[in-house]
Amino acid sequence: MLGDISRTEKIYIATGHTDMRKSIDGLAAIVQKNFELNPFQNSLFLFCGRKKDRLKALYWEGDGFVLLYKRLENGHFQWPKDAEAVKCIKPREFRWFMEGLSLNRKR
Repeated sequence: MLGDISRTEKIYIATGHTDMRKSIDGLAAIVQKNFELNPFQNSLFLFCGRKKDRLKALYWEGDGFVLLYKRLENGHFQWPKDAEAVKCIKPREFRWFMEGLSLNRKR
């Protein structure tokens, strides 16, 4: 199914900001070169722009890449500020994040 990320084994978030003009090849290159990860693995890679109101997700579906894009009309994502880093997050953290909550929640 197109863009079915429910079978994803790992979710990686590219902390800091990413040039949102990049497409599939540019984002896959960031995954390989900057983070030394394999973009063809069963993982979801998340990228955010400087304004933190736009998100791109890269996912290898086995026969090709899927590029997902989300733009918030109001508000912004609680994006981690660490520049040039990648962080592996859990599915529940991904849900929190997509609901606008911070990944650094205090219990």
